[in-house]
Amino acid sequence: MSVTPVAQTELAVLDNLPDRGFHAAQAMIDGSSEPLVLYRDGQQVRAWLNVCPHAGRALDWAPGQFLKSKEGHLVCAVHGASFETLHGQCVAGPCRGDNLRVVPVRIADGKVYLAD
Repeated sequence: MSVTPVAQTELAVLDNLPDRGFHAAQAMIDGSSEPLVLYRDGQQVRAWLNVCPHAGRALDWAPGQFLKSKEGHLVCAVHGASFETLHGQCVAGPCRGDNLRVVPVRIADGKVYLAD
């Protein structure tokens, strides 16, 4: 199933995102408000739906608070699944081999937007 974003939706200011860290955002996708996880890597940002493919639960342990492994992976707070931050692939845990649902984003004028 693909994710169809609403264009021109501002998600965050790039300078407010921690480098190599996670940030929560909310956006209208496919007609409903969806929670997102943003990951900043220098001047690049990647985004996924904040939903673990294992059980459909949010990845954060408290709103906007994400666990990060010593390897830098995003860790699901419920069942411990670990996701690498390049493609969102589960590399350890109950959904190994599954992927987080990618949400396309772009950066313009120092802000992160849903991609057109």
